[in-house]
Amino acid sequence: MDERVLIYDKSSPGAGGYNLPEPEGDEERLLKYIPLKYRREEEAAFPEVTEGEVMRHYIGLSVKNHHIDKGFYPLGSCTMKYNPKINDRVASLPGFSELHPLVPCMAASGSLEVMYKLGESLKEISGFGAISLQPAAGAQGEFVGLLIMRAYHRDRGNVRRKIIIPDSAHGTNPASVTLAGYETVQIKSSEKGILSAKAIEAVIDDETAGMMLTNPNTLGLFESDIKRMAEVIHEAGALLYMDGANLNAQLGLVQPGKIGFDILHFNLHKTFSTPHGGGGPGAGATAVTEELAPYLPVPVVVKDNNSGEFYLDYERPKSIGRLHMHYGNFANVLRAYAYIRTLGAKGLRRISENAILNANYLKALLREEFDIPFDGICQHEFVLSCARQKKKGIRALDMAKRILDFGFHAPTVYFPLIVPEAFMIEPTETESRYTLDQFARTLISISKEADSDPEILKTAPHMTPVRRLDEVKAARELDVGFKS
Repeated sequence: MDERVLIYDKSSPGAGGYNLPEPEGDEERLLKYIPLKYRREEEAAFPEVTEGEVMRHYIGLSVKNHHIDKGFYPLGSCTMKYNPKINDRVASLPGFSELHPLVPCMAASGSLEVMYKLGESLKEISGFGAISLQPAAGAQGEFVGLLIMRAYHRDRGNVRRKIIIPDSAHGTNPASVTLAGYETVQIKSSEKGILSAKAIEAVIDDETAGMMLTNPNTLGLFESDIKRMAEVIHEAGALLYMDGANLNAQLGLVQPGKIGFDILHFNLHKTFSTPHGGGGPGAGATAVTEELAPYLPVPVVVKDNNSGEFYLDYERPKSIGRLHMHYGNFANVLRAYAYIRTLGAKGLRRISENAILNANYLKALLREEFDIPFDGICQHEFVLSCARQKKKGIRALDMAKRILDFGFHAPTVYFPLIVPEAFMIEPTETESRYTLDQFARTLISISKEADSDPEILKTAPHMTPVRRLDEVKAARELDVGFKS
């Protein structure tokens, strides 16, 4: 099928599928509800096509977009894994999907109970004492965590202005720091790709409000000095925040709240189903220690121990306020709850064990063809370098574009910034050994093309609906459509 053919090109006079019945009654009486200025003077220029052609047209459009149900999506740090369809079914149940968000608590008891039970599950998984499901995504969860830090220090008469972050941090971390009114203090990772307590000791002072840390970090490595780092942070009167983007490696294995962290944000849409590549909304959650619970956003879902009823608690005078209307992104809260209840404690642990196994297996397959600047046992993801290929005139971007020709989505490229020509790969736990073997063979063959046929890499992709763009022009004009 020619991908440039529009549905209007398929239009044929008289062709059609279902026709709406003629309106009954006086047409003028029906039209009086439409102001004259909005009425058409001539028929709408809809294409005339059969129902079958309409279906083929939209199915054809849908398969041009890459998605997790179509192919492997090894997007490092984004946890693009298979979404169990039962979770979508749960989120679509009429009792949930048709509930008006402004109904009183007594009419939303089932939804509030789900939210409460999800919160209890997340507290058990993470080892924290209190939680809010209100943040709409991970980045807003970061923002909530930093606002809680600020409220905590102000409550004690301290006006602190600095937040420590590592050089491997997600880009949202320094952005959230700035948005919350703090200054960023960056520290370097060691030659092993992790942080040391000594690096923190060198920069921390009485103006340090806290530290933001991703664990495992963006290199896919567990921060093994975390206990001592937490001690250094707390001795200075500061708080330790964990970016939970990589929590997929810790389920059932590590409880961040038990190893020194004070605040954690979850990406419910990554760790617990509904990866965000589908274009839908995310869902965050922020967990804190019992000491920080009074500062959580309002309202908080609570249970009356006497009546057993669930309600929204607004009476929290130290709260940072409200971040999101209603119940957060409730459909993804439902999906996360269904996911956790379906798998149970043993199933959640297997998620992390398999994610770690898949990442280390895939890294072993690629070890001979790519540089690995920070080697060793990784967690759920790892970072390769295409520096070897760069010496031959082939960039990481060229290789990423070429991968698209083989039906795979490209890994994350050029991040983290501390790795030159970075390829950040997260296979997740839901991919089979067959897929991992196939992906490894493809990457190796593409790398060898740097010697045998470099031009095919520099002009890739060749098999996608849209070929390589003039990126500067595309960024300026925001129009990548076909031109006649």
